[in-house]
Amino acid sequence: MKRLLVLLSFFVSVSLTHAQVQGLPDFTELAEKQGQAVVNISTTHVVKGGSQMMPFPFDENDPEFEFFKRFIPKMPGGGKPREFENKSLGSGFIISNDGYIMTNAHVIDGADQVTVRLVDKREFKAKVIGADKRTDVALIKIEAGSLPVVKLANMANLKVGEWVVAIGSPFGFDNSVTAGIVSAKGRALPQENYVPFIQTDVAINPGNSGGPLFNMRGEVVGINSQIYSRSGGYMGVSFAIPIDVAMEIQSQLRASGKVSRGRLGVVIQEVNKELADSLGLSKPMGAVVNAVEKGGPAEKSGLEPGDVILKFDGKAINNSADLPRIVGMTKPGTRALVQVWRRGVTRDISVTVGEIIEERPASLAQSQGKKPVEQVVNRLGLVLSELGAEQRKELKMNSGLLIDEVRGTAARSDLRAGDIVIAVISKGATTELKSVDQFNKILAQFAKGSSVTLLIRRGEMQTFVTIKGLNGD
Repeated sequence: MKRLLVLLSFFVSVSLTHAQVQGLPDFTELAEKQGQAVVNISTTHVVKGGSQMMPFPFDENDPEFEFFKRFIPKMPGGGKPREFENKSLGSGFIISNDGYIMTNAHVIDGADQVTVRLVDKREFKAKVIGADKRTDVALIKIEAGSLPVVKLANMANLKVGEWVVAIGSPFGFDNSVTAGIVSAKGRALPQENYVPFIQTDVAINPGNSGGPLFNMRGEVVGINSQIYSRSGGYMGVSFAIPIDVAMEIQSQLRASGKVSRGRLGVVIQEVNKELADSLGLSKPMGAVVNAVEKGGPAEKSGLEPGDVILKFDGKAINNSADLPRIVGMTKPGTRALVQVWRRGVTRDISVTVGEIIEERPASLAQSQGKKPVEQVVNRLGLVLSELGAEQRKELKMNSGLLIDEVRGTAARSDLRAGDIVIAVISKGATTELKSVDQFNKILAQFAKGSSVTLLIRRGEMQTFVTIKGLNGD
């Protein structure tokens, strides 16, 4: 009887193990078929006027030393070479059988020579058709025919939680396959305004950049672009450019070698709950306009600071990150209808979309304040002073209060000394501040524990800051 129980236990264990294995995805067919269209990309950048020796990032005892030393230019004889080659690796995938290949812009950035190696070990010198740094998409071409190509996915069908597979060349190891799931969609990353990234937990490492991300149907859903890491290596969070965004970019690159983007000429920020309450919105939504560029498309159309853009050309702006992406994909010169929330009501404004010509870095210069007129801490924890005539002239402002010191409740916000408080916003109404006494009287009307939203000028930029938990004093 005991022996029978042992046998039964064994068969149950085998059956459970078999069922568990059966429940896991099988990537073998996908890797075999789709891997044929994935390529290894190596680039060479010739640097002239090199120093006597190149700095080496690893100690000889480091386990990475043997691998990385082959990529460091050799300096025979200890002389002073006039130039050396800087090499890097990446991945890509073939989108047409006549040799068009997609990859990341950062993979081929600054390259003097781009070499593509296929799965069958054939190598080709590639021509760069165009690259777009804002989306990190690049299009290159090799002279070859009858090449295997990838299939492209319908992005509307991509779901969070589904299995995805990356094929690429991490650290130069061709056609490496890693798998995971879609962790999130539509991720907005700092300084990345034009891409709604796909977040995954697929293992991505240096060399995977530019390679395809497949769904289980063998269709490309994205281009692996970057990882989130504190160590420089994979930590479970990676990001891919959605293939529909990438294909829109490549079509412009193929046609003209560059990308034309629309622009409004506004500075925006996210609408959180506190700001929504201050502006009289029923819920956080849209993108609030902090500043309008003088002479830009927005100013010409009548958009104003404090407007909340709810829709652009019929497309809802759920988060502030949606606006740059939607406007950017709009052809310059297009007339679009913008729905805004202004002083408690919605209105439609027609705007002619401009064109982004170049990056315009914001000035970080801050005006130097005078000594405070009165060293009094108000209910927010701010020490303020009124602007002098010379300061108003220099800043081209008729009103506003200079923050001399930030204490108490305000110290938990993003306010800092040197900021200028332009206005206070309450229930959709905006009140410009002209004196410290006026501001204190306005604050006296707020109940203890209330949230107060201020319009702040910092350098040449404007932003809304909400301070929670007003003091009772």
